[in-house]
Amino acid sequence: MPVEKRTATYCLACALLVLASGLTFAAPQSGDAAKSAPPKPGAAEMERLKFYLGEWDYTETYPRSASPNGAKNTGVYTSKLGPGGNSLINTFHSQGPAGESEGLLVMTWDTKEKAYKAYVLAGDFVGALIETGQFEGDALVYRTELPAGNSTMKLRNVTRLVSPGKIVSEEFMGKETADTLFVHVEATKR
Repeated sequence: MPVEKRTATYCLACALLVLASGLTFAAPQSGDAAKSAPPKPGAAEMERLKFYLGEWDYTETYPRSASPNGAKNTGVYTSKLGPGGNSLINTFHSQGPAGESEGLLVMTWDTKEKAYKAYVLAGDFVGALIETGQFEGDALVYRTELPAGNSTMKLRNVTRLVSPGKIVSEEFMGKETADTLFVHVEATKR
């Protein structure tokens, strides 16, 4: 077969494959097929995070062990669903005696690890802090470790909805175990 004819045949085959793929993904499902479609992986886990949605006013209270004067900052964060409902995107900004902080937090469900992942990007540091979490009872608990000189700092964040429109979150840290309170956050939905 001449080269020109093989190239034309190859292009036609590729075009038909792309067209067929597009039709497969774009074809709407009829009534019974749509009702029996399996749920999207991670959908139930992402549903559990919807208590975060909305705009929140919050107060960060730093104990004297974390801040010489037991400082309090105030701030606002906004939480919305990410693309396709597969993530939750929080933006936050606080200021006060403990300094100014702003950033972005993206939470999602990792189907391979069967765990929540949180990616924290902030103006205070370069790169992303990556945390792994699970619900422990009614609390969402994230954990991570950070290099700290010749040792490792362990972090644990515990967040729970304490009543409709009120969230409490606490960050603990330590070298051996994450058991020293670093900051206590109370958020109230606007």
